[in-house]
Amino acid sequence: MLKKTNRLFLVVLSCFLITSCDSNAVFDEYQSVPNEWNKDSVASFNFKAPDTINNYNLYVNLRNTDAYKFSNLFLLVELNYPNGKAVKDTLEYKMAAPNGELLGTGFSDIKENKLWFRGFKTPFKFSEEGDYTVNIQHAMRNNGEVNGVENLQGITDIGFRVEQAQK
Repeated sequence: MLKKTNRLFLVVLSCFLITSCDSNAVFDEYQSVPNEWNKDSVASFNFKAPDTINNYNLYVNLRNTDAYKFSNLFLLVELNYPNGKAVKDTLEYKMAAPNGELLGTGFSDIKENKLWFRGFKTPFKFSEEGDYTVNIQHAMRNNGEVNGVENLQGITDIGFRVEQAQK
């Protein structure tokens, strides 16, 4: 009976630690990629602006395996405001070291990457109250080819995260 109680205590303690360590997160959501990420597949994330007063950091989160064969990643990220305004960026992220070792955190064959979207150079404030949408799709190409990579291998999950900036 003591073993069962100890296990329950550890589970409750682990849940508490996981949630308490992430107090800056205002929004954090992932979508799984089935097998390969098609170039026409868009990951969409909807969230409410927390407020229009504080500064926030916005991130694109990715999980990838060693099946990802590129040293970088190009993404099209679109931020849609409540009033209908949309801002679209083409972003490049470094995904591997010069020796080919994948960047990111994780001890298994899955690496997690927290990639800056807004708030890195200048503070980001939500200028409008209401619902925002972020759309993310890949824009990868092989060197020397005009057409993009149809199906990108090695990406398992795409996420979006909003954190309150440290003061």
